[in-house]
Parts: sequence; C-alpha cells; structure tokens
Amino acid sequence: MKIIHTARSMAAWSERLRREGVTIGFVPTMGALHDGHRSLIRAARLRCDALVVSIFVNPTQFSPTEDLAAYPRPISRDRALCREEGVDVCFEPTALGMYPEGFQTIVTVPALGRRWEGAARPHHFAGVATVVTKLFGIVQPHLALFGQKDYQQAALVRQLVDDLNLGVGIHVRPTVRERDGLAMSSRNVYLSHDERRIAPLLSQALRIGRQMIVGGMSDVAAIERTMRQTIEQEPSIHAEYLAVCDPDSLEPLSVVAARAVLLGAVRIGSIRLIDNLLVNKPDGKSRATR
Repeated sequence: MKIIHTARSMAAWSERLRREGVTIGFVPTMGALHDGHRSLIRAARLRCDALVVSIFVNPTQFSPTEDLAAYPRPISRDRALCREEGVDVCFEPTALGMYPEGFQTIVTVPALGRRWEGAARPHHFAGVATVVTKLFGIVQPHLALFGQKDYQQAALVRQLVDDLNLGVGIHVRPTVRERDGLAMSSRNVYLSHDERRIAPLLSQALRIGRQMIVGGMSDVAAIERTMRQTIEQEPSIHAEYLAVCDPDSLEPLSVVAARAVLLGAVRIGSIRLIDNLLVNKPDGKSRATR
C-alpha cells in the first residue's frame, strides 16, 4: 500500500491511472476506522480497479466548541486495516496542505444543510462540502462511497456532485451496527460503560417509529412523540431532534405519504450520537428498508 501526503503526488498518481483506463474508487474518512468503514472499503474494492482511502481530520467541519485536538487519530491501526482490505493508496494530507495560507473558497449547499445537523453544528456542512469538493478534485475518483449513518451528509454530497457536475458516482451503503443496534461510529469509543449501555435507545426509538409507519400510522406528530418518549425513559439521554422527513429534501413531514427518513440525534453526557432509518409506507408493493 502506498502512503501519499501531498495533493500534487496524489493527483499525479490518479492522473496516470486514469490515462491507463483504470477505474478509481474512493472512501473519504477522518480515520479512527471501524467495521463501518471496512464495509465501505470492501464494497468499493468490488466496484473498482484501484482504491484510495483518505484519512484527514478536517478542521473546517469542527466548531469552536468542539474539541478538534481530542479527535482520535490511531493512524497505525488505520493503515493496518487499509492494508488488510487491499487499499492501494492511503492519502493522508496535512491541514496546511489542504488549506494553505490565503485559502478563501467555501462550498455550501444551503437548503440541504440548514436543518438538523446543520442547525446543531452551523459550520459543519460548509466544512464537509468544501473538503469533499477538494478531495474529489485531488483524488479524481470515478466513484466514492459513503455510509448511510451520516444520511444528511450523503444527501448533501450527492447534491453538490450533481450541481457542480463533478462526475463522481456516489454510492451510499447501509449503516453497520453493533449487535444491540447501535450505529458504529468513531465517537462510540468515548462512551463510558453506563453510557454505552443506554446508547442503543436511539436506534430503538427510530425502529419504533418505523414500526408505527409500517403499521399504517401517518400522523407524524404522534410518531415523533412516541420516539421521544422512548428516549425520555432514560434521563441521562437528551434528544436534540427526532424527526420524520422527506428522504430527498430532508424537509419535515406532517403526514407520511409513501417514503420517509427518520432522523435522530441525542447527547449522552458530552457525547453526541446520530442515526437514521429509511422507511417505505406499505401499499401492497413496498416495504420498510434497513
């Protein structure tokens, strides 16, 4: 596996392979890789000739109140996982390399980024959109894979790729979960034993919401109220939002028609967790999806 640190070297590698007709797949990450990332890497490996994984803790998607310095950076373990999975290049740029002195350009996707995670973390999605645009320009992939756990992020990336004609195929893979339903996340390592025990309440609340829709419930207020009550049975968890939304626009629904995405974010102590579930309202033809 080749390790590349500079944009120039990464672009040169990709340009050479593209000239040779090689299909390049890309999995962008912030490191602290887990089995959710592994599933993306394996799916990408099946779809491409050469595979790049980036490991870059992007400072522009952290707010001043979030501890960028504390974000886990187990680079040796991350490289080992990439080697195990047959990754061709691990791209590890520096913050200065990505944002040199005089850097000014910011990419935003206003409508998709304004609610939910965008409201909770006002600078987050501008940082995500900007770094993803830069990474696509550097790596020049034919396709890139993202996880459904970050549903709003994946929707935003799809939109910017379409809007800016970036020519990258976006594949979104299902959320990988622990046995008790907790969505895998790099943040899970920060949970104490007691916090880890109650963390699956978020996925339980979303599953209850999905069951209500599958059972024929259309009243969004009732669905959201029941999901919130599921969370509130444990006083140590604070629900930031539990919402039933249009799966494309992410606008909140008042009545479930055919399709919806259930979005949730909770805070347990100092740790913030997000999750989601897609659901199709039964009509004799469709059924709930994972």
